[in-house]
Amino acid sequence: MNAIEPTSLKDTMDKLKLQTVPALVIGALAIGAAALVSTSAHSNGAEDKKAGPVRPALTVTTARPVTASLPLQLTANGNVAAWQEALIGSESGGLRLTEVRVNVGDVVKKGDVLAVFSADTVNADVAQAEAALAEAQANAGEATANAARARTLQSSGALSAQQISQYMTAAATAKARIASARAALASQKLRLKYTRVVAPDSGVISARSATVGSVVGVGTELFKMIRQGRLEWRAEVTASELARIKRGTAALVTAPNGSALTGKVRMIAPTIDPQTRSALVYVDLPPSLGASAPFKQGMFATGQFELGTSQALTVPQQAIAVRDGFSYVFRLNPDQHVSQLKVQTGRRLGERIEVLGGLTPDTPVVVSGAGFLNDGDLVRNVAPPAPAVASAK
Repeated sequence: MNAIEPTSLKDTMDKLKLQTVPALVIGALAIGAAALVSTSAHSNGAEDKKAGPVRPALTVTTARPVTASLPLQLTANGNVAAWQEALIGSESGGLRLTEVRVNVGDVVKKGDVLAVFSADTVNADVAQAEAALAEAQANAGEATANAARARTLQSSGALSAQQISQYMTAAATAKARIASARAALASQKLRLKYTRVVAPDSGVISARSATVGSVVGVGTELFKMIRQGRLEWRAEVTASELARIKRGTAALVTAPNGSALTGKVRMIAPTIDPQTRSALVYVDLPPSLGASAPFKQGMFATGQFELGTSQALTVPQQAIAVRDGFSYVFRLNPDQHVSQLKVQTGRRLGERIEVLGGLTPDTPVVVSGAGFLNDGDLVRNVAPPAPAVASAK
């Protein structure tokens, strides 16, 4: 019995140790957690004391919308065409073209010789017509003399009334043959004139089909010419906007190469295209001659019709923030926070933009820094810097 008791005491002590270890671990963990909570609370309190008041997100300048007079413009597209295009053709047939004196793009004046046909055949015809006229004049002289003698013998009875009538008729016929010969001679001289093709008006040669050595018929086209070098812009305007345009309205026309000319409305088409529901407005452009002319026939151009002016509410361009395809401004509230307002923009004039809706004239809006703000941001408003004044030397 005595030998068994030490062993039981040892076992009892081991059991007590195993039960005590978890309790110690749990107590240590509880103490550590309490320490962490105390440290965290102390740290947060220190940070709150250091942070102090909320700071503004940005320093900005503000301005109120201003009413300004903006131009009313109507934008349209169209083609540039010739005011009038002259077709220059051959007026004599069966002749050989011997000389071509102009080419495409040449500036010509009224009466300038453009091409020359061979005149050998026509000169021979002219000489023949002149000879026929001389013969008719000689025959007419003899017939007139015979008729004069017959009239002197009319009272003597030497010639019968029939014979006298024949002499008188022969004289009249001879005079008619003279007139016919003269007409034939004038016709041949006209053919001789037509061997030289001249410009019917001043302008620019826009096309040439004349070829040296060719034999052409009457009416064959040889050249095309832009009369007086005048071009026009044929703008396409919708039916709803057509009533806003009047004859004489100014239009600024801009070509794809950046060239710009100011023209005036000459005519408005009396009909509307049933397919496109648009009408043509013909705008006269200033004359431009030569290869260096800024506008060319067939060129596509964009233009703006000047329709006067109107009053509009405007803000500086910097005040507009474009996000997701929409335009916004930031209103400065009394508590120095900003509110994002969606607006609808319109025309532009220099550095100012028209606001069509979403804003009242007495609303202060952020100008500088608007692109960096978000709805509800706290800002610090300062006065805009004064413009620099150049010092006199």
